[in-house]
Amino acid sequence: MVEFTLWDIVRNLLLAGRWTVVLSLIAFIGGGAVGLMLLMLRLSKKPGAEAFVSGYVQLFQGIPLLVQLFLAYYGLGLFGINTSPWVAAGFGLTFYTSAFLTEIWRGCVAAIPRGQWEASQSLALSFGEQIRHVILPQAVKIAVPPTVGFLVQVIKGTALASVIGFMELTKVGKTIANATLNPFLVFSCIAVMYFVLCYPVSLYAKSLERKLHVAR
Repeated sequence: MVEFTLWDIVRNLLLAGRWTVVLSLIAFIGGGAVGLMLLMLRLSKKPGAEAFVSGYVQLFQGIPLLVQLFLAYYGLGLFGINTSPWVAAGFGLTFYTSAFLTEIWRGCVAAIPRGQWEASQSLALSFGEQIRHVILPQAVKIAVPPTVGFLVQVIKGTALASVIGFMELTKVGKTIANATLNPFLVFSCIAVMYFVLCYPVSLYAKSLERKLHVAR
């Protein structure tokens, strides 16, 4: 058995935690970009757009994230894409995140009174101008708290990337637990680190919700 001090365990977990943060940001930023494109497509009312986006959302929300990561890891190679854990985890979490953000943002846009659309139409604004100048500025105030809150789910979801060999916090923790034969201590440290990552985000989301509610 390898002798690890508590500091050795914490230090190695902190180093692994960097990749948890990086993967979370990749998934959140990438998922946000894809989600915004899907939202704009849905709002455009183009033939088949509603059905396509709805099918996309139901597909990636309906399949467990663990299965999506396996499909990304073993399936991307069929298209000639390098199936490293980094690539597979990035793709899998991005599509997963985009499906949920699209639906969150759709609900926020739907919360805007219909009169706002009609008023902007009466000003002869194009669809793009309506979205940019009238709808999105109001929808963003509603969307920010749940969007920031969803980041917590993304951070926790990165733990599943360990099953495809991505060396994030949970995967490194398993390796250390096997080496030290002290899984309780190791996974207690992991739990504390996830809490430290997620709790401030949750508090920030609640704070934003209160501030924006007062502003409205």
